[in-house]
Amino acid sequence: MRLLLVADTYPPSTISGALQMRDLAEALASLGHKPLVLVPDAGLGSAAALEVLGGVEIYRVRAPRTKDISYPRRLAAEFALPWVLRRAFRASLFAAEQWDGVVWYSPTIFLGPFVSWFKRVQGCRSYLILRDLFPDWAVDAGVLRRGGLVHRLLKSVERYQYRQADVIGVQTPANLPIVGRDAPAAVALEVLHNWLAAPQSPGGVCAHSALAAFQGRKIFIYSGNMGVAQDLDAFVELAFRLRHRADIGFLMIGRGSELARLRGVAQKQGLDNLLIEDQVSQIELAGLLAHCHAGIVALHPAHGTHNIPGKLLTYLQAGLPVLARVNPGNDLHHLVLEEGIGASVVGPSLEALGDAAEWLADRPGARRDMGSRGRALSDRIFSPAAAAEQVVRGLSAR
Repeated sequence: MRLLLVADTYPPSTISGALQMRDLAEALASLGHKPLVLVPDAGLGSAAALEVLGGVEIYRVRAPRTKDISYPRRLAAEFALPWVLRRAFRASLFAAEQWDGVVWYSPTIFLGPFVSWFKRVQGCRSYLILRDLFPDWAVDAGVLRRGGLVHRLLKSVERYQYRQADVIGVQTPANLPIVGRDAPAAVALEVLHNWLAAPQSPGGVCAHSALAAFQGRKIFIYSGNMGVAQDLDAFVELAFRLRHRADIGFLMIGRGSELARLRGVAQKQGLDNLLIEDQVSQIELAGLLAHCHAGIVALHPAHGTHNIPGKLLTYLQAGLPVLARVNPGNDLHHLVLEEGIGASVVGPSLEALGDAAEWLADRPGARRDMGSRGRALSDRIFSPAAAAEQVVRGLSAR
């Protein structure tokens, strides 16, 4: 099948959405399909550029920046994105090809107009990979007011996106009824588990400055987006509460709208057991994880939606147990406990979070066992090949 994959991020970015789309594209190619990834790139020097990575064609299009900017600027850029992509695709040689399906990744929720146009021109089916229930989580986190003008506008964009899908793949069973309330009855809903390929370079020697600063400590690492949805203030407060534990260190590494503010809070409190660093390459991250002792999964406890972040898979593959802080009812809490891959705390209790962190820090044997079970779980459930086969089935159904 000749398949178009559309996303708003792709490597060299190391955020989970970029890695997932890379692994899906490469898995599709390994199955004999011909994927093309269409992705915006705010830093591109030309209007568009084609490259081949991992046996996959990537068509990068210069577009307005949508990451790490103010909310009004981001909203304007997101609205413009599908039209920028459509114009660039129509001007390319790819427009003359016959396509068998389109797959797109959300977030962002703004690609619906592009998918609508593409389906109309090509007469093909579409598959929406839905990883983030926005704007609902923004209401839960207090970023938006339910029923306000902006919330109503974004809900209309979300519902329009759903109408363009023939199949929607959500992360967990608990999200099926939530999406079902907004998606048309004709759209097929199914659980599409997250996936992540094994790292190309195994963790080993790493020269990151955090390792020298935290030498001799058990390192709890958070790697990924630092935004409102993660509520990472709780882990800054956790570091403050555990500052008496000279054997524990907390490392946050990534990018996002909250990075600078969180770094300022940590510096103001004078925390020598917390480092907040910019994102690193995948190779360096693999090396860094090999020297850490637990991976942090952070979800705002006010969320009413359910999420199994891609970073969880990164930790599992690295053999790290997880320390999770999640919202009530989240399927991730049950997964962590039932599979025995770490400790999970539901709700806002910092005392319970501190107890869980100290429990993990004080039990090296338990950490090793949990890490081994995590690797096995990753191999069993979260494979790119399984995801690719499921997406192809959804596009092939009639």
